[in-house]
Amino acid sequence: MRKRAISNSTEKNSNEFLPLQRDCTVGFELEFSGLSVQQTLDTLQHQLQGHIQRVSLAERTITHSELGDFQIELDWSYLKKLAKEQSETGEKAWLQDLQQLAEKVVPMEVVCPPLTLTQCEQLLPLVDALREAGARGTDESWIAAYGVHVNASVPMADNGDDDESISAEVIHRYLQAYGLLQWWLFDALQVDTTRKVSPYIDKYPESYLRVLLSHESVTMPLLISDYLEHNASRNRALDMLPLFAHIDPDRVYKAVGDDKIKSRPTFHFRLPNCHVERPDWNLTESWKGWWVIEQLANDGKALAYWRDEFLALSRPLMGVSESDWKRRMQAWLVDRGWW
Repeated sequence: MRKRAISNSTEKNSNEFLPLQRDCTVGFELEFSGLSVQQTLDTLQHQLQGHIQRVSLAERTITHSELGDFQIELDWSYLKKLAKEQSETGEKAWLQDLQQLAEKVVPMEVVCPPLTLTQCEQLLPLVDALREAGARGTDESWIAAYGVHVNASVPMADNGDDDESISAEVIHRYLQAYGLLQWWLFDALQVDTTRKVSPYIDKYPESYLRVLLSHESVTMPLLISDYLEHNASRNRALDMLPLFAHIDPDRVYKAVGDDKIKSRPTFHFRLPNCHVERPDWNLTESWKGWWVIEQLANDGKALAYWRDEFLALSRPLMGVSESDWKRRMQAWLVDRGWW
């Protein structure tokens, strides 16, 4: 009998970040409520014992000597802008009132530095500490749409670290892998209904999938052009704008015009829920979804097979049957030992 790499029943509560066959760093972002900026700072500082910088009323940074910078912020651009301006001239009482109100309705966000998968294990007690302090994630309320963002570094050719080391063909493989898996991922990761109906984690349209899967080879300009034509928005479960802005900022910012796009050489996977409130949940579950994308992206034979299957099953006007596709993908991934 084939030995399976993963089993839902045995690995669901595992504290292991499943390894990759490439060097990779990953930065996690957690969205939650229930804690103030100061409470979040105190909770993380108790674990990290780093150097604290007060950026503004709405933002703090903890610098850990080995891991790097952890950002704590209220995820509201307007307040962060006001708070920084007031920090330079002296904060007013009304701004503190606004901050206290925002802490009740605006997500708190912890942005972790890029870490190796081994280093990521040190994040597990941080999540436990946030839970014990009162952090509440996706289950907080029917209007909450809190998630975890997984920022995995892109593969670099020949261990390079500049834009020329980023291959269009490699990025194409990852986009194809995610495109083939996206319908299944929404079910497999049990994405909360509130988050599904929110505009923040939209799927790629099927028209884009057909274009994406039809190309046997691509250049970077073509890859970016196709993406922007169909996905000129940050609100995608796999948001490629940060990576494409890193490669061609003028083109991306002209097409989208959103100053919240943070240019960086990473994938920006925004699909997983943030269940920080659940005792049996940790960041390894969020990583597991991305791990499956990695496996398919780096299996050329399997990728070619499913790409051809998708295109062959696309019906005029109706496209591909999503329910049938998800059933086939589920059965194959379990048989493969990837889920």
